[in-house]
Amino acid sequence: MYNQNNNFINRYITLRQFRLFNVLRRLWMEHVMWTRSFIISTASDLDDLEAVTKRLLRNPDDFAKLLRPLYGDKKSMEFKDLFTDHLLIAANLVNAAKAGDTKTVDEQRKKWYENADDIANLLGNMNPYWNKRIWKELLDQHLKMTENEAVQILTGQYEASIDQYDEIEKQALQMADEMAYGIINQFQI
Repeated sequence: MYNQNNNFINRYITLRQFRLFNVLRRLWMEHVMWTRSFIISTASDLDDLEAVTKRLLRNPDDFAKLLRPLYGDKKSMEFKDLFTDHLLIAANLVNAAKAGDTKTVDEQRKKWYENADDIANLLGNMNPYWNKRIWKELLDQHLKMTENEAVQILTGQYEASIDQYDEIEKQALQMADEMAYGIINQFQI
């Protein structure tokens, strides 16, 4: 399990900690998997686009449900709203790239990275064990890889997109573990 700035790592974890890791890993894996599904459905004009989009947009609410008992309604809703914006901006970026609208792609990319900064700041303020700088690095890496994946899918580089997705999955697990370690340390779970 991943964590750069934490001396938490012990020889064992409790069942409660194990469950927290599992839930967060599932949420982050769902995030990247449904994002990939959205990109493929958009690129290929698949009939499932509406259903895939609806499922993808459920992910921020799933995160908020996990965070609410720990951080309250206000902070969990703030995270949900920023994470929803993250997905909507990404959708606009993919659609603009598909249409060949480089001006809108550039505008959406700028908004996407600003949104990632907002998410990193929120997380850094929510939990003393979540470092804003680390979250910014993780989120910026996530955005770069996801944009690469979208470009590869849109341009028919399917094998490259699969390789990129493998890296996205690994990185999503890093984000999940970073989040779990912070919660475990802050709340002594």
